[in-house]
Amino acid sequence: MAFDDLQAEIAMLINQMEEQPEDRHELYEQVRERLNEMRAYGMPLPQDLVDLEKALEAEFIATKEAAPPKKS
Repeated sequence: MAFDDLQAEIAMLINQMEEQPEDRHELYEQVRERLNEMRAYGMPLPQDLVDLEKALEAEFIATKEAAPPKKS
């Protein structure tokens, strides 16, 4: 996939994240996947997207840690 295509897809995913906050985790996974594709191809990563990825990851880790333990 071309660099421009990946950038456009990431921009679309971020737009979806803003419009549908209830699907943030799914969209985060998709953004992360696209960034990993860019990494695999040795493409430069926009720093703002790297920062977004780290912030969302921290958000989801904090949410997971704050959740009460599941009962078996």
